Amino acid sequence: MNTHTAGEQGWKKLGTLPFAAAVFVFVNALYIFLVALGNITDYGTNFAFVQHVLSMDTTNFGQPAGKGLDPDVMWRAIDNPVLWHLGYIGVILIESIAAIVLIIAFVDFMRAIFGSASFARARRWASLGLVLIVLLFAGGFIAVGGEWFQMWRSTDWNGLDPAIRNAMLAGIGLVLLHLPSPAWAKGESAEPASQH
Repeated sequence: MNTHTAGEQGWKKLGTLPFAAAVFVFVNALYIFLVALGNITDYGTNFAFVQHVLSMDTTNFGQPAGKGLDPDVMWRAIDNPVLWHLGYIGVILIESIAAIVLIIAFVDFMRAIFGSASFARARRWASLGLVLIVLLFAGGFIAVGGEWFQMWRSTDWNGLDPAIRNAMLAGIGLVLLHLPSPAWAKGESAEPASQH
């Protein structure tokens, strides 16, 4: 195979399902890394969010904090600062682990796309990292924060929209990772064989 043909084959890889999946892995890795870094280096900013969500003090459709709260659900509120910190540290740990795992997955994708490695390892790591993001944002923020702690009632501390976006971006990546395609089999062409 001459150099010109090898170069053409390399560019064809950019239009494959594995490359599209790798792009979603990269975007999610970059995003969750920056989120974790921001939460570590600027701890107080998003800690206030966790504090207000868990204490449920603004679940009153825009009234002043602590006013107009629904007594039927306020028993769910957590007013212990130690538990606020533990919850926030748990969020940061999940974000950090997801970032590390997705960075490993992206490196493995590049080795498989442009080298001789298979996609199996990259897909496993990517699936794990993206599942962590879905669990954090769909399970933690949407289900627990949004419903259990009634975050949807707060006009000031409502993180449902960003949580939905984050869960969707990770979910799309998971779908791409698990779509069947001959391109996942290393050594096979990404294009179907022509019929003669």
